[in-house]
Amino acid sequence: MTVDQAAPDARDVFDALDSLGRWRLRPGVSETVLHNGVHLRGWITSLTLEGGDGLPVLWGRLAEALAADEERSGTARPELVRAAPAGSSLRGALLTLIGQLLDHDLLVERSGGEAGGGAGPWLGAVADRPAAAGAALARSQAQVLGAHPDSPLARTAARALNRAGLRAEAVEAADLPVGQLLLVASGHDGSPGGGQGREAEERAVAVGVRAGLGFATPVGSVAQARADAEALAGRLHRQRTDRPAPEHPASPVLLASSAAQRLVCAVAGLRDPSAEAGDARLLPGLPTVLITEQEPSGGLRGEYRSWPGPALVDADRVRPRADVRTLSEALARIPVLTDRWAGVLDEPDPGVLPQLPAALVRCAVAGGDLVSGGARADLARLEAVCRAAELRLGGGESGPVVVGAGVEHARGRALRRAVDREAADQPDAVSGDGRNPVPWSPETARHPQAAHWWSVLVGRLGVDAEVAVERLGTGGGSDVFGARVVRRRHRTTVGAPPELLGSAVEATVDDAVAFAALSAVVRVQAAADTPHARQLVTPSGAAAVLARSAETAPWEDSGWTTAWLAEAAGREPGLQESLTGLTGRYPQPWEPSPGADADVHALWSALRQCGFTVLSAGADAPNAHTGPGPRSAPGPASHLGPGTRPTPMEGPR
Repeated sequence: MTVDQAAPDARDVFDALDSLGRWRLRPGVSETVLHNGVHLRGWITSLTLEGGDGLPVLWGRLAEALAADEERSGTARPELVRAAPAGSSLRGALLTLIGQLLDHDLLVERSGGEAGGGAGPWLGAVADRPAAAGAALARSQAQVLGAHPDSPLARTAARALNRAGLRAEAVEAADLPVGQLLLVASGHDGSPGGGQGREAEERAVAVGVRAGLGFATPVGSVAQARADAEALAGRLHRQRTDRPAPEHPASPVLLASSAAQRLVCAVAGLRDPSAEAGDARLLPGLPTVLITEQEPSGGLRGEYRSWPGPALVDADRVRPRADVRTLSEALARIPVLTDRWAGVLDEPDPGVLPQLPAALVRCAVAGGDLVSGGARADLARLEAVCRAAELRLGGGESGPVVVGAGVEHARGRALRRAVDREAADQPDAVSGDGRNPVPWSPETARHPQAAHWWSVLVGRLGVDAEVAVERLGTGGGSDVFGARVVRRRHRTTVGAPPELLGSAVEATVDDAVAFAALSAVVRVQAAADTPHARQLVTPSGAAAVLARSAETAPWEDSGWTTAWLAEAAGREPGLQESLTGLTGRYPQPWEPSPGADADVHALWSALRQCGFTVLSAGADAPNAHTGPGPRSAPGPASHLGPGTRPTPMEGPR
């Protein structure tokens, strides 16, 4: 006998069929008899049982014993027990069948009575204890609050609640905006030993529809639902840039029934409907909102979306912080932050930008476009999101705010930026006159990444460039090297400051040259394809820490980006320790002031809920000291040199 899904182990199935009377098939389970088995389909699970030609007959006998009708099953069970004595192969087969049904949640207990009311069959199909769920609905009541309680939206919501066994009435609430409803359930929780039960906390869901868009908030307290509704309504209104569409005739029915289902599930102790969707895009641990949108074709589309709402009123919304630790986790959170309707940032998109030799993506920021580049598009998207968030939090300026996907990534970005800022004040920062030069040439380059990106810059793009490498210092963790790639000066430009194309601060000479050359490639590509972009974001080794757990294929060596980043990740802790001693900076957590704009608070909250870190780059390290070894000019600025001013394509990395 085989099944289409591995059954969980550690389930103690019955020793005898006498206890079969405890169970019945869930309502709604359908069957398809095969020539050598049976296929069963439940609410959200399915099961295929295959064996000999007698398996369909065996299933028929078991199904008859499990029938919900006690008059039919009461006779079938003793006959089945007598036909399968202890130790027989038939008994073993029956016990295997029963175990698979339990593993796939296709059986429900008879004890405790059956759920009554119009929702009885549905509760029997989805609830672990249908009778208890039905009782919870029966002892609760609901109100549908709205400015117009006789509107189609309010009437539909009240009707859906009543049909589910939750008594509801529509009540006028003048303080709610037109087009919004608040569904509130209250009653007794029926706690054991509490007599009639104590008064349970009110639970609420808000619904809103306007200009072809609608929403249903997660279940929460009344204050939480109101806060979510206010934030969602404002966000949807701002994001609606095209002509508002008329309300779809099916929109009130879809929104009201969906909100009613969420409230009924919460009262009955069932999973939220969004958990049944099986959508891998939904971020675990975050609540979800239902967004409905009228499509250009005239249809109505509804999707659950992760909701990092700005107002965290309820205690269950304030969860322990869970930092992003891997690149895959960071990439899974970017769609939440950049969601078209529920997000807080514009989504970085390659569009028509070139993806070779370096990958470029673009997103909108205040005042123009931001372009980000990297060795791969996913790395470029991550850097774009971090930089766009920094611009928003810093009011459009560089500021002291640094954003990263987790603490290590943010700290790496902040410390490299601190070196860049110090280099902007050094007279020899871009001239290549450092006091501790380190020789490097493409002819003797041993690292494939350094040789590759240099050849791309000079050979493929035809840039007449030169590179200077400098040992910036030696700390307790590792050496620190800075690399600068500048356009070679010609006779006609003698005396003019060199044009800085790219720079990097890393733990090895080859890493520094590789990232500096890659940054130069990104700059040259961006200048050719997006000359009017407001911001340019170039890559650094800070993102390597997110690739630490990435698995590499047996054939991948340091010539592959994944393996290269994994190698650099091993050097990052020592590099950050050395950079802390070199710069005297120790970035600390940052949060907006109470008087900051609401959008700033919303972005900061969303970043933290998605596991991103916001640091202040200007904090001095306690007892900061320069590590042993030479300390020269801290390194080059990525985009600024002495005597230069930022251009639209320039800005901190």
